[in-house]
Amino acid sequence: MPELPEVEVVRRGLAEHVVGRVIESVTVTHERSVRRHLAGAADLAARLSGLTVASAERRGKFLWLTFDEPDLALVVHLGMSGQMLVQPGAAPRQKHAHITAGLSDGTQLRFVDQRTFGGWALAPLVTVDGTPLPAPVAHIARDPLDPRFDLEVAVTALRARQTEIKRLLLDQGVVSGIGNIYADEALWRARVHGTRIAAGLTRPALRTLLDAATDVMTAALAAGGTSFDALYVNVNGNSGYFERSLDAYGRVDEPCRRCGAPMVREKFMNRSSFSCPRCQPKPRARAGKRVTV
Repeated sequence: MPELPEVEVVRRGLAEHVVGRVIESVTVTHERSVRRHLAGAADLAARLSGLTVASAERRGKFLWLTFDEPDLALVVHLGMSGQMLVQPGAAPRQKHAHITAGLSDGTQLRFVDQRTFGGWALAPLVTVDGTPLPAPVAHIARDPLDPRFDLEVAVTALRARQTEIKRLLLDQGVVSGIGNIYADEALWRARVHGTRIAAGLTRPALRTLLDAATDVMTAALAAGGTSFDALYVNVNGNSGYFERSLDAYGRVDEPCRRCGAPMVREKFMNRSSFSCPRCQPKPRARAGKRVTV
């Protein structure tokens, strides 16, 4: 699923091509794409029509648009295959374009979603710690690229948990924006195995880990994100190329770029984790204790 860099690439495209435009019409051709908007497709289309897009916002992996109508947001769930494409009005319609918004400059904002796990939903804005957020996003923590992200607060939160560190990196209520790919990349850079218990790591080690997450996501953003297939694209339909720079994720049996040992793949939370067995040794089991991998 798209993580912070991929979502930020989309947000920037929307900020450039959609903000300031009026939504003149909305057409929904697949009800599943608006299932989170409980009032239904007709209500969503009617409420969006005539609104001017004021901003494109993001927190972690969550994306939304705001409008000239105060306290209202359009939350965009990209799911596993959702795309927000800005296309000329006359361009052929994509097979899986389930929502189309006609804009005042003659272009269209199309939500294309092959697997239909994503969708649009209107939600009220609420203020959390001085920041307006859609109500469904109010519980999401700040991400490492947020100017107001507090590294020391995040380190304290992590050290308070008797939980595997990778599990916490994936917990969007602790630190947001990090998914499976960038968790593995940050852990590799910090030389930490994902099953280490967060409370057992020192504050400097946790700072190094979060700094590594910041650095790798910043680098991925500069490369347009990570695109393993044609589903992850920006608003112009272009793929990112950070996959070429991944040091851990997806590199099973390939040599570690730091020490040369073959990279390994392990199961973790119904996902795959990739690490170096030499640079990122597993935690040792104490007598009478069992280590979960």
